[in-house]
Amino acid sequence: MPVVETLKLKKRSFMELSGFSRTKPESNQTHLQATIAWLKRAQDSSPDDGVSQTYLVRYKKWANSYPETTGYIIPTLYRWHQVSGDQDARERAVRMADWECEIQCPSGGVLAGALGDSDQPTIFNTGQVLFGWVTAFEQEGTERYREAAAKGASWLCAVMDDDGCWRQFGSPLTTRNINLYNTRSAWGMARVHKITGERRFLDAAIANAEWALRHVHANGWAEHNCLQNDAQPFLHTIAYAMRGFLELGVYADREDFIAQAIKMGDAIIPHIGKGGFVPGRYDDQWNPTVKWSCLTGNAQIAINWGRLYQVTGDEKYRDALTRVNTFTKSTQKLEGIEAERGGIKGSHPINGGYHPWQYPNWAAKFFADALMMEETVRNGKGAYASWPKR
Repeated sequence: MPVVETLKLKKRSFMELSGFSRTKPESNQTHLQATIAWLKRAQDSSPDDGVSQTYLVRYKKWANSYPETTGYIIPTLYRWHQVSGDQDARERAVRMADWECEIQCPSGGVLAGALGDSDQPTIFNTGQVLFGWVTAFEQEGTERYREAAAKGASWLCAVMDDDGCWRQFGSPLTTRNINLYNTRSAWGMARVHKITGERRFLDAAIANAEWALRHVHANGWAEHNCLQNDAQPFLHTIAYAMRGFLELGVYADREDFIAQAIKMGDAIIPHIGKGGFVPGRYDDQWNPTVKWSCLTGNAQIAINWGRLYQVTGDEKYRDALTRVNTFTKSTQKLEGIEAERGGIKGSHPINGGYHPWQYPNWAAKFFADALMMEETVRNGKGAYASWPKR
């Protein structure tokens, strides 16, 4: 490598690792448009209609399409279409939904990992693709999507243990077989219940959340709730579990589930630091255990606080949402390398412990949702204005 290029790379690495690479945030609309444009590039970078799992900075390449996250990117593109009129976003969502139908396993499950990583279906991935099929059915009225969603939910019912826990078909890409954050998969089943009326889907969803509730501490901290280290779960998986509790609580009128979500959301608020920085992992006393930020978790917890504001009316949640979004905006590049521009890193600094040196597609997905949530709670209208409350 030429000396000049080597020096540029070293300088860039220092800026990234030191955390100096933050910029002054622009308007929510500017950041939102950049994020949606990045998601479109991530789809265009795949040879099929799925969305590339991540951009690998060190290798300067895009990974294969990721069924799990493509599934829940679909609702994000529909939300963007709703508020912007972007017809291309809607057409892309349809292509994604069709692709998910084409690769669905005969059992009804959805494959683990990016294409090529595994030939086995897994619980969490299946639960997340349900969101895409349900939303596509609601928006397009295409029976194929409802059938795919029902088939996926039926498989989830079939492989659930009697106590409501999923112990089979955990992701081979994690080090933990039991994942409490599957409450978000349970919420996906409740979404399928809404479009099918099949009570068994809602019953199974509630059973999983009840199992999960038996594994939380009095302070709201949850066991079995990480991809790697259950003693210090990522904010990413904390937010997954919290959202499942919250949405199931609202949908099924379960105050105990909502109360658990409130405990989890309240536990993170005191750790919002200067400029909106939030640490990326927490121990069982809700003490941060790392000094880097999990940007995916930032976006997710921001959405969750926005929903808690909608559900409870407590302004502290709206304030927390805005503060954390402001920080995440400051880490997003609006100029420079096309593959990074508009994306969201796994961690900040970029070498942090969650997907280091990568731009995962789900980080961008959740950030787009977080910005649309902020606009909704700020203006009283927008992509989340019709979301259910108690």
